[in-house]
Amino acid sequence: MSAYVLGFQDIDKTHLPLVGGKGANLGELSAIRGVRVPPGFCVTTGAYEQVVERDPAVAALIDGLSGLRADDRAGIAAAAARLRAAIEGLTVPEEIRHDIVRHLGGMGGDEAPCAVRSSATAEDLPSSSFAGQQDTYLNVRGAEAIVDAVRRCWASLFTDRAVAYRIQNGFGHRLVRLSVVVQRMVFPEAAGIMFTADPVSANRRVVSIDAGYGLGEAFVSGLVNADNYRVRAGRIIDRKIATQTMELRGLPSGGTEELPVEPARQSAQKLGDEQILLLERLGREIEAHFGRPQDIEWALYDGAFHVLQSRPVTTLYPVPPAGDDKNHVYVSYGHRQMMTDAFAPLGLSFFALLHDKLGRTAGVVAGNRFYKDVSAELTSAWARPATLKSLDQVDVLMANALRAVLTRKDFVAGLARGKTSMLDFGEGGVLPIAKQYLKLAREDDPRVVPDLIAHTEATVARLRREIAGKSGDELFACIVDDHDVLAELTFDPRSVAAAFLGIQSVNWVNKHMESWLGVKNAADAVAQSADHNVVAAMGLDLLDVADAVRDHPEVLRYLETARRDTFYDGLTGLEGGAEAADAIRRYLDTYGMHCAGDIDLTRTRWSEDPTLLVPLILSNIRNFPPGERLRKAEQGRADAERTMADLLARLRALPGGAGKAKKAAKKMSLIRHFIGYREYSKHALLLRYEVYKRALMEEAAKLAARGVVQAPEDVYFLSIEEFRKAVNTGELDYSLITRRREEHETFQKLTPPRVITSEGEVISGAYEPGSLPQGALAGIPVSSGVVEGRARVIRSMAEADLEDGDILVTVFTDPSWSPLFVSVKGVVMEVGGVMTHGAVVAREYGLPAVVGVEGATRRIEDGQRIRVNGGEGYVEIL
Repeated sequence: MSAYVLGFQDIDKTHLPLVGGKGANLGELSAIRGVRVPPGFCVTTGAYEQVVERDPAVAALIDGLSGLRADDRAGIAAAAARLRAAIEGLTVPEEIRHDIVRHLGGMGGDEAPCAVRSSATAEDLPSSSFAGQQDTYLNVRGAEAIVDAVRRCWASLFTDRAVAYRIQNGFGHRLVRLSVVVQRMVFPEAAGIMFTADPVSANRRVVSIDAGYGLGEAFVSGLVNADNYRVRAGRIIDRKIATQTMELRGLPSGGTEELPVEPARQSAQKLGDEQILLLERLGREIEAHFGRPQDIEWALYDGAFHVLQSRPVTTLYPVPPAGDDKNHVYVSYGHRQMMTDAFAPLGLSFFALLHDKLGRTAGVVAGNRFYKDVSAELTSAWARPATLKSLDQVDVLMANALRAVLTRKDFVAGLARGKTSMLDFGEGGVLPIAKQYLKLAREDDPRVVPDLIAHTEATVARLRREIAGKSGDELFACIVDDHDVLAELTFDPRSVAAAFLGIQSVNWVNKHMESWLGVKNAADAVAQSADHNVVAAMGLDLLDVADAVRDHPEVLRYLETARRDTFYDGLTGLEGGAEAADAIRRYLDTYGMHCAGDIDLTRTRWSEDPTLLVPLILSNIRNFPPGERLRKAEQGRADAERTMADLLARLRALPGGAGKAKKAAKKMSLIRHFIGYREYSKHALLLRYEVYKRALMEEAAKLAARGVVQAPEDVYFLSIEEFRKAVNTGELDYSLITRRREEHETFQKLTPPRVITSEGEVISGAYEPGSLPQGALAGIPVSSGVVEGRARVIRSMAEADLEDGDILVTVFTDPSWSPLFVSVKGVVMEVGGVMTHGAVVAREYGLPAVVGVEGATRRIEDGQRIRVNGGEGYVEIL
């Protein structure tokens, strides 16, 4: 068997490094009984290596690409052009030429028409498609022409788009090699593409088929429109017939030409119904062989379907596991918790441990994210409206997606039934919470929340004492046992009631002030500078840190280049360095357990890397004068008191106003005393997470020192029990780390759906049609007011280069983002609801805010001037 050329019959998936994704898939297809694959062969990556990589001049040009940036279009174009010219001028050795000619003989001789396609080793893989990065040549005839096409395919590994794509996605130019597929051409009556999962809805039970006359390249490249047929379980459920006026055909002499389609055929259905159903069956057979949904190129030739290629569909979000054949509906925990990134496995296992201790299921894991099965809630007459109402407060698009599901009667009829988790409130259920709620509402005691906070922090202090000095199995046992304390705190009836009381008081004030006075979202102003809001305080307290730093030029210069490992050492000896270090340490003692995506234990906390705060500190210095923390807090309180006084005065002027004013005053007081506690429960969890992680990373460092792992952070890709076992035994199969890291990187690139069914269908919610200004982006109003300013599109806090008056546009915010809120005058988010963290903090600071704006970070450009209407819920691009 040649090292340079392999026939399809000699290829399977194990040959991927030699023949690339396309070639390996064709070899697999050729082995499936009943699947017709035109014969062909692959010129292997061994040939590419022999001819291209071993040429010194070409190798030097490849190495020269490493310094280019993805946005340097001119530099990429010039370097890529030099490379392609050098490769196209290379001589193909006689041994390789001879192998190509020999295999052509088995396909009908030198003059047999062939398609010559590139097959890169990073192409058509389960994790990435790299589709369209390299070149294809059709109807190539003659050995010399085919050898030349092979050489041009090698060169196409360095097209401008391919080079830029690899740079952007972090693929080394030498890590991707090229095989070339040479396949006997068929000249079809019709051709097309079939997806065994609907590419629009992602429904795994629906096959989507595109079909057109002639060669499929005509509509793959966008030259013509194709018919589309959607098929489910042997039934055509939808068809769209395109008008096709031109088709692509092969020329006898080689190459292709565009020919007109006669008028009688232009608007006809390109495939008969029986042919469509036959294609569906063929697609399901191929999908079953590969074990995942496929994107299949097919051609109808001489009355039979031929398969030209099959590749995995890499853009589908994984379907949460159901465990039965019933219909299920899943909602994203991430959209409710303001963390839509994928969790690392250790973070997943900690989240699952907490829910296990709470007596709940953490949900199912899909794409390294948690999803909750709400089938039981949707089939329950009482739980269904309660679920929708609750989600309206958190994410209206999610609630509306569930409403869309409920309109599908056949699907709903097959939903799994079971016990709802809505009443899972620990031992005793709802009754103890209800009693505490009524007691707290009656007494309105401002000491309740400080007492609850003090009790929680006492348990954290006890944890620090107990965990100190523990290692090995004793440490893991301590952490697992402490989750019992965490569960007890979570279900404490007084604590749950206090948080719920603040939320319900906000709802009451908003509802009644609009009903009685016509004032919308009145509670927004009432809640400003409310008591005990740890998330709001986090942003304000960072202003004090800025004040401790601003008058020390040496410290400011140092912070610009400070590094994580030497952060505090670098401050030593600088004028003002000790004062700055003390201010930062005090801040981190209180808030250092926070970070972006902080419910994933593996995320880097501020206390682990103080440089994460530097952009925010410098932004505060740039945008605010000294003493701004006190001014903002006092301004918020004054605005709240003025709003309450005005509303109560207007109420008293109404008929029966004295009674209304008395009730409203009580509810407003409850907001002031309790709404801040809404944000504390997550902070309480993070207090413990910081303690756990510090101790665990000491164990991870010991594993690295013993050579069990390569770096301490490798343990992020283990579950807590796998981590524990590795510590106890000193043994670990490192391939598990490698595989999970690769999976995690793949999952991180996927966009998690808010709602997904057990059929894999992604259900999108929509807003009620309203009277928005033309071109406005619809969202959810969560904090009143109208503001105009420069949009700053920020996806991570490291990008936070803000100026006073900017409007923050981002995907979502968690509590760690609150320091940014002090520097902006409006907020726009893609994810969130009335009671999510970003909305609460925006109201606390008096910032107009709109959330749930689909695609905001794509549709709004950084630097554009925008208007945010936080009362009506839309954004205008000015």
